[in-house]
Amino acid sequence: MTQHLGCTHTVGRSIQVTAAGRELFSYVYRPTDPQLESPRPYLHPIRTLGGDLVSVFRPHDHVWHKGMTWSLPHFGPDNFWGGPTFSREHGYQQLDNNGSMDHDRIDALDVTEESVRFSHHLSWRTQSGAHVVDEQRTLTTRLTDDGWVLVYETAMTNVSGGTVQIGSPTTAGRPNAGYGGLFWRGPRSFTGGTVLAPQGLGGDELRGQRAAWMGFSGKHNSVDRASTLIIVDAADNPNHPPEWFVRSEDFAAVCPAPFFSAELPFAPGETLRFRYATLVADGASDDARSVLLSAQATKALTA
Repeated sequence: MTQHLGCTHTVGRSIQVTAAGRELFSYVYRPTDPQLESPRPYLHPIRTLGGDLVSVFRPHDHVWHKGMTWSLPHFGPDNFWGGPTFSREHGYQQLDNNGSMDHDRIDALDVTEESVRFSHHLSWRTQSGAHVVDEQRTLTTRLTDDGWVLVYETAMTNVSGGTVQIGSPTTAGRPNAGYGGLFWRGPRSFTGGTVLAPQGLGGDELRGQRAAWMGFSGKHNSVDRASTLIIVDAADNPNHPPEWFVRSEDFAAVCPAPFFSAELPFAPGETLRFRYATLVADGASDDARSVLLSAQATKALTA
């Protein structure tokens, strides 16, 4: 049966993208999260074409993890990730610095049988209310030979009036904890699953390595099935190919981290642009399939 894309819009709250009437994901563009969790848009639930869930929302160990989100834990002194902030002197400490990414307006919602494109404008504000970033964000969904792909684009303009150093817990002194950027957290049953990379299949030992793409393959509870997620970093992204923050042993996570081990100065008036393709597919993946899926995702970045 030929699959066609569709979209349902809950005005003022979220969009839901579907294939043949079945949900692929919900994108909540106006969240209602507590300030401590750095309210920001997120994708959850995220599902395969077959209907299997490949994301988790507010897990008890990190309630600020929300499916897949654009999250920056060290944006100068401010935290647009959620929860405590790491420093070399004090370790993790809860501060009054949890900012928010606030939806302003929808600029496009274009729906055809082949693609769904959603674009909106956001204003980033610190916990004290200072307006520091204007962002234009666009999400485009298409079907692929083996699943579906989301192209995630962001253009952030520094309106704070000063240079902001964008970093990570690693740049603040914690080794091998360079998370920040487009962050995906998988379901509990994916714990102990397989990290996918051009270097080959692996686990936590791949954290911090550079690659054009990485991904994850995990198993589901209750059903005898597995799923795969691949994220590709666009070749024109700053610091491409990035170091990757990946986890498997404690929980499933994949994050192309452009600020992993070195801060990036963000000058006043400057616009930073990032693009990613995330492909979601039914079934487990070995090295050969991972390469095939990454090629399909890469192709979506040039479509």
